[in-house]
Parts: sequence; structure tokens; C-alpha cells
Amino acid sequence: MPGISSLRRFLVDSVEQEPVQEVCELCATPVPPQHPHLVQVAERRMLCACGPCGFLFDNPGAGGGGYRRVPDRYLSDPEFRLTDAQWDELQIPVSMAFFLHNSAQGKVIACYPSPAGATESELGLESWAAGLGAGRLAAALEPDVEALLVRRDKAGSGAAGSAEGLLVPIDACYRLVGLVKLHWRGFDGGAEAWREIDGFFEALREQARPVPPATGPEA
Repeated sequence: MPGISSLRRFLVDSVEQEPVQEVCELCATPVPPQHPHLVQVAERRMLCACGPCGFLFDNPGAGGGGYRRVPDRYLSDPEFRLTDAQWDELQIPVSMAFFLHNSAQGKVIACYPSPAGATESELGLESWAAGLGAGRLAAALEPDVEALLVRRDKAGSGAAGSAEGLLVPIDACYRLVGLVKLHWRGFDGGAEAWREIDGFFEALREQARPVPPATGPEA
């Protein structure tokens, strides 16, 4: 996703770098470390916002729909399953990726963290609807501002699908991207990077609540 300057604190090259005072990118008010984010839909650009400006965009139609506030919900699905075959069909070369509905392009985008930052998969996602897209988490996604974050077992998921999926705010995905960029060493990342990744996912699990059951005639 281009233009993620608002998440620069996660993408620093050294922990020794002086922290940057972030400001609301709409009114220039200084903001605390925990603050709302907005997505500029047409440019797929994320912006920091102060509380009042974030509140203005709680309504998805505010500002003509050009900006959407990133929500703060985290959902899990105990029934989430992903087989090796389903993952291989998506042709994602690493064990973690996140998927979001891009309303401007009218399609699902796949991205994965790498030492160079967020990498967008240019491969086709024809198998999305029959695989990950058929699950309850994917069905609950809010376009542009939420993502289905998937992590497979590093040792290999197996046919039964030893993997986890979480519905998270899109800014959480870019926190993961920054974490990987900051800590990854060598080919396999190193022990420090995987400790950070494990801790990150554990924190997400603690925040997540079960996805609501399906309703309607097909429930």
C-alpha cells in the first residue's frame, strides 16, 4: 500500500532514531501514540487523525466517502481452516499475509510483510472465493479498512490446515510490517524476529472476540 507515511514510527531503520511527534494529517494537531487512522480510499493512503477528526469520519458516508475511519475491532473464528493446497493456490511465498477488499479497484488485494516492507502480491487470486474468501471472517470484512490476517505454522500446515486467521484493522497489519522490517535478520528472520512476531500475534489473540454467527436463511 503506497503512502503509509502515517505509520512511519513502525518503519524506522534503527531503535536509536529519535521518535517523531506525529500530528493529525487533517488539522495538524499533535496526536498521542494511540490515535485514530483514516484511509484515503482512492489513493489507498493511510493518515493519522486526532480524536475530533476521527470522530467526523465514524460515518462511512462522511466527506463523500473519500475517507474511511479504521475501526478497532478484532475477530477470531475457532472454525477457521486453511489447507496447504488452498494456500499454495494463492501462491503467497511466505507464511504470513493479509487480504483486504479494495473498493477503488473492486478486487481483493493480498500483501505480505518482508524485510523491505509491505509487498503486494501481483499473482491472481482466483481461488479466493473458494478458499479463504468462503470463511466467516472474510465475509465480515469492511472494505479498505480491515484485513484478514493469516499465519501458517512455520513447520508446515499439513492437509488439515494448521493455520490461524484473524480479522484486524488494516493499521495492525502495517504494525506487523514495521516489526518485520525492524527485526528481521538473515534468510529465516532469526530468533529475535520470531519472538516479536509471536508476541504480536499473541496480543492480537487477546484482543479478538469470536466472529458473530451467520444470520439469515443460510445460517
